[in-house]
Amino acid sequence: MTANRPIISMVAGETSGDMLAARMLSGLRPRLPDALMHGIGGPRMAEHGFVNDWPMDKLSVRGLFEVLAHYREISGIRNKLKQHLLNERPDVFIGVDAPDFNLDLEIQLKQAGIPTMHYISPSIWAWRRGRIKKIAEAVSHMLVVFPFEEEIYRQAGIPVTYVGHPLAQVIPMEPDMAAARDELGLDKSSRVVTILPGSRLSEIKYNTEAFIQTAKILCQRDPQLQIVVPMAGDKQRSYYIKLVVDAKLDNVPVLLIDGRSHTAIAAADTVLVASGTASLEVALFKKPMVIAYKMMEASWQILRHMGYQPWIGLPNILAREFLVPEFLQSAAKPGVMADVIWQQLNDSTLQNSLKQRFVDMHHSLLRDTANVSAQAVLQLISAS
Repeated sequence: MTANRPIISMVAGETSGDMLAARMLSGLRPRLPDALMHGIGGPRMAEHGFVNDWPMDKLSVRGLFEVLAHYREISGIRNKLKQHLLNERPDVFIGVDAPDFNLDLEIQLKQAGIPTMHYISPSIWAWRRGRIKKIAEAVSHMLVVFPFEEEIYRQAGIPVTYVGHPLAQVIPMEPDMAAARDELGLDKSSRVVTILPGSRLSEIKYNTEAFIQTAKILCQRDPQLQIVVPMAGDKQRSYYIKLVVDAKLDNVPVLLIDGRSHTAIAAADTVLVASGTASLEVALFKKPMVIAYKMMEASWQILRHMGYQPWIGLPNILAREFLVPEFLQSAAKPGVMADVIWQQLNDSTLQNSLKQRFVDMHHSLLRDTANVSAQAVLQLISAS
C-alpha cells in the first residue's frame, strides 16, 4: 500500500456496475477513509467519494455493431486511463463487469506489476468459454456473485472469492407492495404491470415499441390496469418518449417515473423486463415476470449461435430451467407476451409457486457482500 494515501482505481461501465461497485465501496470506504478512489463510475459510486475521470455512459454501449461504431472513442479512453494508471501505480485496479473494456486493461496493468481484480465474472458459463484463458492472464483475483462460478475458477487455477450478489442484501426478503404503491401514487385496488425496457439507449431503442404495444393490449383487456415505466436517467427518458411518440403509442396510459426502479418492481403484480441484472432484481422482489429482449438483427444472428445454454435470463440460469418465459428477437411479439402476462396476473397458484422459488433463490445469493468483497480487496493489496 502506498505510504501516504492508498489509491484504488475502478472502472464500471453501466448502471448495474455502478450499483455493484457502490456496494463494495460501502465496505471499503470505512476501512480506507483517506483513500483516493477514482476511474470511471456512476452516481452511486460517487456517494462513497469516488472521483469520475470520465462519464460512465461513454462505455454503456451494447451489441457488436454498436460497439464498433464507438470503438475509437472507447479505445482512446482506455489508452489514456492505462497511461495514467501506469504512471500513478495504484494499489489495486478493480474492473467492475464491462469485460470487453476491462480485461485488456487489466492484462497490461498486471504485466506492469499492478494488482488487478475483476468483480463479476463474464458469462463464460453461457458463451465464449475460451475467455477464461484471457481472464487468467488479466486478473490477480476474481470476485464472483453466483455460487456455481466459484468452482469454475478454482478448476482454472484463478484465485476466486464468492461474495454473494449485492442485490440479495439490498432487496428485502418480503418487499412492501403497499408502501411502494403509496410512494408512486398508485391505486391499491388496481393491478400493476411494471415495464423495464433496459437502461442502455440501445436497449430502449429495440425493446420499447414491443413492450408498450404489449401494455396497450393489456390495458384494453383491463382498463383499470396501471402501467409503470421507470427510466434510468434524462437521456433514457427523452429517447423513450421520442420512440413512443414516433410509434404512435403515446396514448397508452403509462406512469413514467425517474429512477426508482426498485419501487416500481415492488409495486407490481408482474413485470415485463429486458434480460440482464434487472431480471434478477425482479426475481428477488418475488414477482412473476416475462423476459424479452431485442437487438440489432446482425448482432442477434451472430450471438444466437454462440450460446451454450438454452436460457438467457438470470433467474432461469440460476434455476437451470425455464422458470419464467423468455421471448427473444422476433419471438418478442406483443400479443404473445400480453397473453403470458395476463395469465400471470390471474393465476394465483402460479404466483405462489414462483414466489417460493424466488425466496429460495434469494437465500442462495445472500452474503455480506460489502464486507466480504472489501476484505478480499484488502488482502490482495496486503499480499502485493
